[in-house]
Amino acid sequence: MTGPGRQHTGTESPIGRRMAELRARRGMSQQVFADRIGKSKSWVDKVERGVRTLDRLSVIETVAGALGVAPHVLLAGRTAPAPATDVGAGVERVRAALARHDAPGSAPVGPPVRQLDDQAGYAWTAYRNGHHPQVLRMLPDLLVDSRHACPAGLVDPPAADLLVRVHRLTAQTLVKLGEANLAWLAADRAMMAAARGEPLRAGLAAVSLAQALRALRRGRLATAAALTAVHRLDPAVSEDDPPALALTGTLLIEAALAAASHGDTATAHDLTERAARLATRHEQYDHQHDGIAFGPTAVELARALTATRLGDHHRAVAAHRRATEHDGWQRLPAETRAAHLIDITRAHLDLGDRHAAGRALLTADRIAPAETRTRPAARTALTAVLRSGPTPADVARLAATIGLTRA
Repeated sequence: MTGPGRQHTGTESPIGRRMAELRARRGMSQQVFADRIGKSKSWVDKVERGVRTLDRLSVIETVAGALGVAPHVLLAGRTAPAPATDVGAGVERVRAALARHDAPGSAPVGPPVRQLDDQAGYAWTAYRNGHHPQVLRMLPDLLVDSRHACPAGLVDPPAADLLVRVHRLTAQTLVKLGEANLAWLAADRAMMAAARGEPLRAGLAAVSLAQALRALRRGRLATAAALTAVHRLDPAVSEDDPPALALTGTLLIEAALAAASHGDTATAHDLTERAARLATRHEQYDHQHDGIAFGPTAVELARALTATRLGDHHRAVAAHRRATEHDGWQRLPAETRAAHLIDITRAHLDLGDRHAAGRALLTADRIAPAETRTRPAARTALTAVLRSGPTPADVARLAATIGLTRA
């Protein structure tokens, strides 16, 4: 930070100015950026003009994640323009990193576990902000370096946590990008790292495993994986352990979505209501962890998506509206909000409301553009909107940006 009377050099611009440069480079207005980080436009403007100081690490990490850079980029000098990322090439680099199995002692000494955990934290921040190309750029090195830092058979708790954290992020990113088989491999690696460990670590790995199995259309297996982790966590769930409670609720939601994916209405309903009872106890907390954001709003989103999968689109849209009108909606990560808006387009379209479907996609694009521009599910949803009838100009512009046509 710049102290009183200190002169700025040509290579050491204030943090607010660097934030403005990076925001403009990514084509974001102050309002769009403010929405993405959960702040007001006035707050962004004051930081960029130097009227307000950006000095809290948690806020710096959120800002950096939304901009797709590591926090030290904001805290250091100017940056070079970020290279364009080809998602397909990024996935292949991740595949190559997962395929590497260096012999013990053959790899060069890399960063220590603590430093790698910080890097994984930056990557998860980028993920929560929907910056998937940035995550793809970070994952190959994280995968290789974390394996080198955790020799086989010598994995202590911090190292196991790191391996689970990195492989979970890999799995969940690959699910979004339509690489379900590769996601399953990464999720299985997370489960292996969590084996024989504490229930919380295994439960976190099981969230990603359930998501990968759902993406593979193995709903029954996904339900079983999530519920097995819930049973291990049950003794730890209490008012005094918000992380365990939030994780249990998230696993119940994953199990409910999996049950709905293969038409098990009764199980989906029962599991969602169990999650709702936990959310009532959890409402006083604002607990968010890597890929975990649980509370009453998350339960309403789950009700909307399970209803969509079960074909009850009126109930899906009603639950969606309740969720998005709740105060908790804006507190959810940008990735979660944008992903839900993409998923709910199916319900709008099945009810014949193509305008609501188009608005949902446009809102998702404002919240987290990479969700609409890199996810196959978003392309499918937008194609369905284009084919449903006359398309508003702003939806047509989004389609053209992504490279879609009505044909």
